[in-house]
Amino acid sequence: MASKAAPSCRLIFCLLISAAVLRPGLGLYTVSSTYGDTIIMPCRLDVPQNLMFGKWKYEKPDGSPVFIAFRSSTKKSVQYDDVPEYKDRLSLSENYTLSISNARISDEKRFVCMLVTEDNVYEAPTIVKVFKQPSKPEIVSKAPFLETEQLKKLGDCISKDSYPEGNITWYRSGRVLQPLEGVVDIVFKKEMDPVTQLYTMTSSLEYKTTKADIHMPFTCSVTYYGPSGQKTIYSEQAVFDIYYPTEQVTIQVLPPRSAIKEGDNITLKCLGNGNPPPEEFFFYLPGQPEGIRSSNTYTLTDMRRNASGDYRCSLTDKKSMIASTSITVHYLDLSLNPSGEVTKQIGDALPISCTISASRNATVVWMKDNTRLKSSPSFSSLQYQDAGNYVCETALQEVEGLKKRESLTLIVEGKPQIRMTKIIDPRGLSKTVICHVEGFPKPAIQWTITGSGSVINQTEESPYINGKYYSKIIISPEENVTLTCTAENQLERTVNSLNVSANENREKVNDQAKLIVGIVVGLLLAALVAGVVYWLYMKKSKTASKHVNKDLGNLEENKKLEENNHKTEA
Repeated sequence: MASKAAPSCRLIFCLLISAAVLRPGLGLYTVSSTYGDTIIMPCRLDVPQNLMFGKWKYEKPDGSPVFIAFRSSTKKSVQYDDVPEYKDRLSLSENYTLSISNARISDEKRFVCMLVTEDNVYEAPTIVKVFKQPSKPEIVSKAPFLETEQLKKLGDCISKDSYPEGNITWYRSGRVLQPLEGVVDIVFKKEMDPVTQLYTMTSSLEYKTTKADIHMPFTCSVTYYGPSGQKTIYSEQAVFDIYYPTEQVTIQVLPPRSAIKEGDNITLKCLGNGNPPPEEFFFYLPGQPEGIRSSNTYTLTDMRRNASGDYRCSLTDKKSMIASTSITVHYLDLSLNPSGEVTKQIGDALPISCTISASRNATVVWMKDNTRLKSSPSFSSLQYQDAGNYVCETALQEVEGLKKRESLTLIVEGKPQIRMTKIIDPRGLSKTVICHVEGFPKPAIQWTITGSGSVINQTEESPYINGKYYSKIIISPEENVTLTCTAENQLERTVNSLNVSANENREKVNDQAKLIVGIVVGLLLAALVAGVVYWLYMKKSKTASKHVNKDLGNLEENKKLEENNHKTEA
């Protein structure tokens, strides 16, 4: 048996090392795999009936074979050759499909599936390609700022761990940047890790910026090949601070307001349109040729009218670049003559003037005791009702808060003036005497009665309005009386009297008595006539003589009664 086996082994070895037989129709077959995944290579050969075993190998760059896996067709056993780089990574299935786990770049080889019979060896080659997607590109070493009209390094775009190596492209606002001498300079380099055989790509960009690049985004991308073809990954956007010189200077007045008035505080602010903006300026005040060096602000307090004029500012290193603004300090003066507290006598003349001086046309309003007047007050003959608190108020409508006001407290004084009147009660029982008084300060009224009579109602006073009021007394005199009204204030004492006759009351009483007596007599006569008519009617049957005598007697009695009545009236 041993002697037979030896020739058989020698035959198999010879077959393996001799030229292999390729099955018709089998060409190069490529398997693409992603780095780290499992590479799966089918044998692609039909298994012959007299198969002894199957085997896999790969070829070195010099063409020499390295066997890595063996599977017997009878024992169904699998043996893996001692190849360090494939230890614990191989798997050979029953249909002779070879799997390699954790794909590496070094797995890019030409692998061959071999099916061996007693008289032949069949081969099917497979090319393995491994791909590794690079990391997302990132812009690093970014310039803190860029300056216009200067070629300066913008940054580096870096993408790591790629296989095969990728290509990096730069973009400005989505458009590809192409190298241009003096404007765009791009330097590309790649490095391979000797252990992982993965590439790191770096692209450096130098760029000459302009003001058009302000707020413009810069990006980069890496283009690489994978199992499914070409792909591109983009970086995040990067926006750079663009430095450029100041080309224009402006001046502002803070806080913003429509008008400036005396007493206001303002701040001048000078701005340059460069980046970074200038930090120092010269400020020029009206009438001052020399500038005041300051930061970008200069404060003025308690503005006065003589501060009106042109205010300017300029760069400290370029005085020709200057800005200016015109400032008007509005003012408002008011003079009231007379003003304060003024005391005048009734009947006096009092001219009043309210003089306005202002930077613009001002409105004038007169008030008396919080009531608006239609016109300016002026007095040729003062009356008590002219007294009060007068206010002249003026304002500039266009200037917020610019108002002035002056007041005049007018006091109109006068000696007491008395006018007395009387009112007789319609029934004649009493008389009302009224003492009308004018004067200021308010006069005190005192009554004096000369004669006898009943005072029905003590003095009653009216309200004191515009220097006038009255006091009245109701009296029923028993005889002729004199009522005296005395009015007194700080200026003078005034007295006036009024005589009241008692006869006026008596005459009225007699007239009323006569009227009453006449009414009573008339009623008695009417009753007498009615009685006679009734008596005659009832006594028809009596004799005429008797009636006549009795009637005559009655007539005489009536005459006597009438005579008595006349005497009574007399």
